[in-house]
Amino acid sequence: MADQRGQVTLMVIGFALVLLMMTAVVTDASAAYLQRQGLDTLADGAALTAADAGASGAEAYGVGLGDDLVLDADVARAAVADYLSRVGADTRYPGLTVEVSVDPTGQRVIVSVRAPVHLPLHVPGSPAQASIGATSAASVGVD
Repeated sequence: MADQRGQVTLMVIGFALVLLMMTAVVTDASAAYLQRQGLDTLADGAALTAADAGASGAEAYGVGLGDDLVLDADVARAAVADYLSRVGADTRYPGLTVEVSVDPTGQRVIVSVRAPVHLPLHVPGSPAQASIGATSAASVGVD
């Protein structure tokens, strides 16, 4: 029978490497998930602020609420920029990009945010730079 000393050591080293890689994957996935949750909250707040600001004005207070409210796209974009500035989004998410659009009917504003995510551990073979995004929409209407 051949000498099998040292085989267990090789197996323990292999299992340790697998365990370390699994730890890195779980840590990176958790960091990405937490950042996505933060971006979801940011996009929700921006969309609600844009819908509120874009639907207030002459049609709400001057004409009345008999007809559907129509969002002003320029006011909605300005409201999103102001909201992001107030909450410090640029300092919390460096490299943040924002897209604001109002659908053709003028009833819904859509806010998309995207930011690079810092992954605490690097798994060999994974991308060095990752990006996470979130999209939220808010509608205005009269019930």
